[in-house]
Amino acid sequence: MLNYIWLGLIGLAVLIGGFTGKIGEVGNASVSSAKLAVELAGGLLGVMTLWLGLMRLADKAGLVKRLGLVLKPIMVWLFPEVPPNHPAMGAIVLNVAANILGLNNAATPLGLRAMNELETLNKRPGVATNAMCMLLAINTSSITLIPVTVIGLLALYHGKNPTVIIGTSLAATAVAHAFAIGTCKLLERTRWSRRQLEETVSSTQTREAHQAAVEGAEIEEKAAQADASLPWVPGSKWILAGVAGIFIAMVLAYACAPSPGETGHAFPLRLIDALSVLVLPWLILLFPLYAVLRRIPVYDEFVEGGKEGFHVILRILPYIVAMLVAVGMFQAAGGMEIITSILSPVTNLLHFPSELVPIALIRPFSSSAALALLANLVSSPAYGPDNLITLMAATFYGCSETTFYVIAVYFGSVGVRKTRHAIPAGLVADIVGPIAAVVICRAVLG
Repeated sequence: MLNYIWLGLIGLAVLIGGFTGKIGEVGNASVSSAKLAVELAGGLLGVMTLWLGLMRLADKAGLVKRLGLVLKPIMVWLFPEVPPNHPAMGAIVLNVAANILGLNNAATPLGLRAMNELETLNKRPGVATNAMCMLLAINTSSITLIPVTVIGLLALYHGKNPTVIIGTSLAATAVAHAFAIGTCKLLERTRWSRRQLEETVSSTQTREAHQAAVEGAEIEEKAAQADASLPWVPGSKWILAGVAGIFIAMVLAYACAPSPGETGHAFPLRLIDALSVLVLPWLILLFPLYAVLRRIPVYDEFVEGGKEGFHVILRILPYIVAMLVAVGMFQAAGGMEIITSILSPVTNLLHFPSELVPIALIRPFSSSAALALLANLVSSPAYGPDNLITLMAATFYGCSETTFYVIAVYFGSVGVRKTRHAIPAGLVADIVGPIAAVVICRAVLG
C-alpha cells in the first residue's frame, strides 16, 4: 500500500503543480523536504542514543520484564502472538507509557526497539505481523494524558486556562485509541489481510526468520536465568523506597506551589502539570540507578546500547526522505487545499468547522505543518487561544499522530514493505479523533 500512496502523492503533486502553475514550488519542496528529513534524522540520533542506552540498562537489570508484568493481561490480549516474557513486551509497555505521558522523544526510540524485537518473531520478512500492525495502531492513536506542546502554545498567547484541554484531549484520544485498536483487531481477521500474511516467501527467508526466532527465544531464556541470578546491593529495597518517596514529595511540592501568575488551577491539574515536568528526568535517573543496584556496569552498558542508535538511523533515513519528499511536494502543489474544497460538503453535513479541515488533513502527514496551522488560529485576532474553534483544534492536534511518518520510520527500521492493515487502522484514528474532539469540545466547553 505504501508503494501506491507514495507514487500517488508524487504523481498528483506534479500534475496539480503543472495545472496550478506551482511546478517550481513542487521542485523546490522536493529538495527542502529531503534536507528536512536529514535534519530530523540527525536530531533523532541523539535521542535514540540516549534512550537505547537506557533501554539496555533496563534490559540487563531485568526492569523491562518486571514492567511488562504490570500490564500483562492487557498486553496478552493486544499481542497474543508475542510471548509474555519476550523483550518486545517490555519495550511495548515502555513505549505505551511514554506516549501516555507525552514523552514523544522517548516514545519513538522505545517503539523502534519494540519493532526490532517483534521482527525476531516474524516468519515473513518484509511483511508486517499482526503485532507490528497493533503497535503502529497504538502509536498513531495513543492516549494522551498531558498534551504539553499544545498547552505551551495556548499559554504563550495568554490563554485564560491553557490546561482546559487536558480533559477533552484525554477523552478524544481514548475514543480514537479504541477505534484504532478495534479496527486493527477486525482487519487482521479479514481475508485480504490474512492473504498478505500467508503469501509464500522463499524457503531461505522463512528458514532464516525461523532461526532468528529460535535464537531470540534461546537468548531470552538465558537472559531470564541471568536476571534471576543477578545479585542485589545490600539495602536496595530501602534505597528504591527512599527514591520513590523523594519523587512523590517533589511532585506534591510542585503541585502545591502554583507558578507565579497562575489563576487558581485545580489541584488535579497542577498535579498533572508537575508530573509532566518531573517524569522525564526521574526516568533517566531510575534506569541507571536500578541497574547499579543489580551490580550492572552502567556506563559500559549504556554506551553499548547507545551504539544501536547509529544503525537504526542509517536504516530508517531513506524511508524518512521518501515520505517527507512526497508529502512536501503534494503540499507545495496545493493538494491539501483541493482536498479541503472537495470535502467541504461532507464536513458541512457533519457540522465540522471548515477552519479545522486543513489541520485535520495535514496532521497525518506533517506534525510541524499542523502545528503551524494551529498557531495561526491561536494567534489570530479573529479566534485567539480561548475560542471554541481553537480549543477544538488544540484538542485533536494531540489525539492523533503523523501516521505516515510513524509508519515510514517504524517499518523502515525493520525493512517491512507490506504494511497490511496498519495504514487503514491509523487512518481510522485520524478520522475519528478530530470528529470526537469537535463533539466533546462542544459538549464540555461549548
